[in-house]
Amino acid sequence: MSHDHHHCCDHHHDAAPQVAAALSVSGVTGELRWSSLRIDAMDCPTEERLLRDALGKVKEVEALEFNLIQRVLRVQHRFAELQPLQQLIATLGMQAEPVDNGAPAPAAEHKPWWPLALAGAAALVAEVLEWTEAGPTWLIALFALAAIAGAGLPTYRKGLIALKNRNLNINALMSIAVTGAVLIGQWPEAAMVSVLFAIAELIEAKSLDRARRAIRGLLDLTPAQATVQVNGQWQEMKVADVALGSRVRVRPGERIALDGQVVNGRSSVNQAPITGESLPVEKAPDDVLFAGSINGEGELEYSTTRAADDSTLARIIHAVEEAQSSKAPTQRFVDRFSRIYTPSVFAIAVLTAVVPPLIVGGHWLDWIYKALVLLVIACPCALVISTPVTLVSGLAAAARLGILVKGGVFLEMGRQLAWVALDKTGTLTHGRPQQTDVVLLGDQPNARALAASLATRSDHPVSQALARAAGEEQIALLEVQDLIALPGRGVKGVIDGTPYHLGNHRLVEELGLCSTELEGHLDTLERQGKTAIVLLDGNGPLALFAVADAVRDTSREAIAELHELGVKTLMLTGDNPHTAAAIAKQVGIDEAQGNLLPEDKLAQIQQRQVNGQRVGMVGDGINDAPALARADIGFAMGAAGTDTAIETAGVALMDDDLRKLPVFIRLSRRTHNVLMQNIALALGIKVVFLGLTLAGMGSLWMAVFADMGASLLVVFNGLRLLRVKTA
Repeated sequence: MSHDHHHCCDHHHDAAPQVAAALSVSGVTGELRWSSLRIDAMDCPTEERLLRDALGKVKEVEALEFNLIQRVLRVQHRFAELQPLQQLIATLGMQAEPVDNGAPAPAAEHKPWWPLALAGAAALVAEVLEWTEAGPTWLIALFALAAIAGAGLPTYRKGLIALKNRNLNINALMSIAVTGAVLIGQWPEAAMVSVLFAIAELIEAKSLDRARRAIRGLLDLTPAQATVQVNGQWQEMKVADVALGSRVRVRPGERIALDGQVVNGRSSVNQAPITGESLPVEKAPDDVLFAGSINGEGELEYSTTRAADDSTLARIIHAVEEAQSSKAPTQRFVDRFSRIYTPSVFAIAVLTAVVPPLIVGGHWLDWIYKALVLLVIACPCALVISTPVTLVSGLAAAARLGILVKGGVFLEMGRQLAWVALDKTGTLTHGRPQQTDVVLLGDQPNARALAASLATRSDHPVSQALARAAGEEQIALLEVQDLIALPGRGVKGVIDGTPYHLGNHRLVEELGLCSTELEGHLDTLERQGKTAIVLLDGNGPLALFAVADAVRDTSREAIAELHELGVKTLMLTGDNPHTAAAIAKQVGIDEAQGNLLPEDKLAQIQQRQVNGQRVGMVGDGINDAPALARADIGFAMGAAGTDTAIETAGVALMDDDLRKLPVFIRLSRRTHNVLMQNIALALGIKVVFLGLTLAGMGSLWMAVFADMGASLLVVFNGLRLLRVKTA
């Protein structure tokens, strides 16, 4: 997770020493721990900069993680209690309340609207009196001061704190502009600027709440109570208090409260909130249930397998929360740009106020006024706020579609993918192959029992197919000793003192036990798209088994959509080249590579990255770990319920539907387009008003419209991504 976060309107120096002095208290434990604080006033990078400067000077504070969308600051510190941190934050004009680690903040309470309404009316009266010349100057000043007091005091308060800490943020710039306007006698202008800024901040806060609600909405998917069996009686209990292994009942139409496994009953369950699947899934005993999904027509009883704070849904929420704090490339660029932009425009404003009157004899008050307008235009808030809002909206939209994106960097990179590499078993195919052929090659009558005994001890889908077939035929298993897995090849073990191998074509070649007869059998089966495995002893092959795995219906559609988007596809499998080619032809894949060990898959990914192309890898998160880690974006299939996939992949597809790949790429392209639109809007509006001001046509209230209007435009534009149903 990134700790280098947004910088808004800043030009920072060392934090004021008196601020850090607030921490001269006892109670340091020496033990590092994380604490989460909700700071309702922290919703712009402006406040983040202040907090970072102040807390960064405290030796007991090790690390800071800012989540501006949820208004939560996580602090790694050595204090025994949170009071010193809260005191320091209070000196910056903000209140901090402790929250449970990882818990999203509730919506902030908005202040009453009537003081702002009165201030607006007073500013309007001052404007009318000035325009109609109907009142004396002292009366206009009185109404203007009333408007500034009603609307501008919070801005002044924050502005003074920022200036005290030598931080040139929007509140500091607005305070300077309003004070300057008052000093040069622009009373109505100063009043209107204060009111417009306060109104714009109010609208911006409400619109940012929409992005917050999108994340909080995920939490609302789980009910607060569950019906649990306690001492043979059913009773209502808080979800957080339900112990692992408890028996829980869910009635038709109710939401499932905890992850679990069905013990009794049958029903269809709507898993869309977790996996994004459009159709309900039939559930019977032993099937898995996810917290937050909705039970259909039948009553179900299930045994809980995860605590409330560790459910699949909780991990999704946690991953989205973490993703908000990680920096995407566009965001890093914007931050760097804003650090140069604000002081540059501030310097231009100072020169505008001083140079023309001194050199060409311009009127001092006119040029000071123009400089004040430039000050308001100097804040890049619209530019800086546009990136996090857009990215969070994109992340929330993806989560609703059953795509868990682990950070803005992956959301931005998705549009650049040139290749998508896919594992075969369990990704393009169902991953439950069935045994289709048995060919006995030697004079070992017990060959099937030997193969089944070795296969049962392996977790590979092909071995499992042999084990299932042996189980159905009730073949008695033999005891295996010294079993060793041979990755990408098969297994070997000792039965009744004799060593045996069970593996693929590659293993037969490595052991030097291939024969013309065996090659003929293998070739025939592989050309039919089947996977062949051979049982061997020290003298040669004893039996040949073939299994076939059905291709998923969605695979063909997904590959076709990827091709429409201009993305090439590549299959990487440990299976033999003939089977790989047969499956690739069925689904329309561009290129297929067979007989690959995990390190070979890794090499294939690296080979395609040589010329700077972006490569995605789709796998199950375990067998394909090296390739998934090396790919620019690792996609984990069917991640719901699997810790490894959610933890290791950059993007987790919560169900087994490959069609989510093109959906993700389209969403990535839309997000990038909105980011570019927002940057163009924010900078374009600034440039236009900068030009108007220098040409003598700009005014203070126009500058506020330019600044806050641009902020609102980019926020609303970013929030459009939340409306994505299918990207």
